[in-house]
Amino acid sequence: MFTRVQTVLTQKLHILPDRPILIGVSGGADSLTLMDILGKLDYPLIVAHFNHLLRPEASHDARNVELLAAKRGLPFTLGEGSAKDYAQEHHLSIEEAARELRYRFLFEQAQLYGAQAVAVAHNADDQVETVLMHLLRGAGLDGLTGMPYRALPNPWSDSIPLVRPLLGVWRAEIETYCAENSLVPVVDATNADTTYFRNRLRHNLIPELETYVPGTRVRLVQTADLLTADRQVLEEFTEQSWQAVLAEIDESYIVFRLPAFRLPPLGLQRRLIRKALAHLRPGARDADFSLVQRALDFATNPTTTGQADLGLGLRIALEGENLLIADWYAELPNAHYPQLKADCSLPIPGTVNLGNGWVLKAEIPADVEAAQRAAAGNRDPFRAWVDLGERPPLLNVRPRYPGDRFQPLGMAGQSLKISDFMINQKIFQRARAAWP
Repeated sequence: MFTRVQTVLTQKLHILPDRPILIGVSGGADSLTLMDILGKLDYPLIVAHFNHLLRPEASHDARNVELLAAKRGLPFTLGEGSAKDYAQEHHLSIEEAARELRYRFLFEQAQLYGAQAVAVAHNADDQVETVLMHLLRGAGLDGLTGMPYRALPNPWSDSIPLVRPLLGVWRAEIETYCAENSLVPVVDATNADTTYFRNRLRHNLIPELETYVPGTRVRLVQTADLLTADRQVLEEFTEQSWQAVLAEIDESYIVFRLPAFRLPPLGLQRRLIRKALAHLRPGARDADFSLVQRALDFATNPTTTGQADLGLGLRIALEGENLLIADWYAELPNAHYPQLKADCSLPIPGTVNLGNGWVLKAEIPADVEAAQRAAAGNRDPFRAWVDLGERPPLLNVRPRYPGDRFQPLGMAGQSLKISDFMINQKIFQRARAAWP
């Protein structure tokens, strides 16, 4: 096992003992084994422990890890946060909340210490559980590949890889290693609590599956490896489609060109949606089949309101030829539209800057008869003809006010609310307040 892990470190993970590695150590058998192996291979280590405040003995476990690091002469860093509070605040399961808090802490510390990687001690049994969890939740190919040995970029960093040196090692091998090397792991009582989804898989479902088909665990790991290679091929096609459909991107929103989005096959459309969700909700594991399908259904047949709740605190909306996926309260850009910063007047002749590259220009034509003919046949939506009468009026440029109305041509003197006119003209809601 020791030799296999050493080979993984150099050939799969590209980790060399020239820069420090930050290792997440819970005190359990997996992380103690990883720390022991990396130490024997002379990798410089920073030991990191996160207390999720879930168990009365959690502080004692943190102290044990700190003492173990001190005994080995290794730097130690400790973080803590209430996984229960975080779960309630962000509408997550306890497992997901703990995971988010832990990884955020690990990568913050890795950045602080200048670590070349963050190492965690997931093993082959963890991989089996992960693949089954994703399968049961309706994940696609990305979920069925399970956890990668090396992830970069990852939801927490674009420069520091997340590595899993023990991913090819079974839990039984790890327990044997601990016994042979006098490593005394702490026992986390929550690992036996079958109210947690992963624990139910570990203690109930997987042993049951082994009675149907002995060797199920091995076959699931092999399937994940095979699908990983297939996924790499699809990723190339996905990236090409992504560049073709992407109009705008920010931390809180993504805009697709809808006509371009509808061109690729269904499988690629699904991958584009999943890629968008991964960008907007990094680390979230609830982007299941139904959520992706809601997005695809909306893109095909938008609601009458032009937007819908997508889940995960996101909305999907149609804006002209654009498909928008965004946080519900995201500050969306109005860079494409005229947007007034303040009221102003329009000289005649003269020009007013409407913002975002738009201008409003007033001219007096020299040939009145030609102007009248042009006005009668005007089909340009960005041009209006006005009879100034005997003397030029004062033209003010401003956004709408509450209750504003006007009398469009062809309505026999009846008036229309400016707000209703903007809706009829399909001016996006976020652009209406400052529209000139």
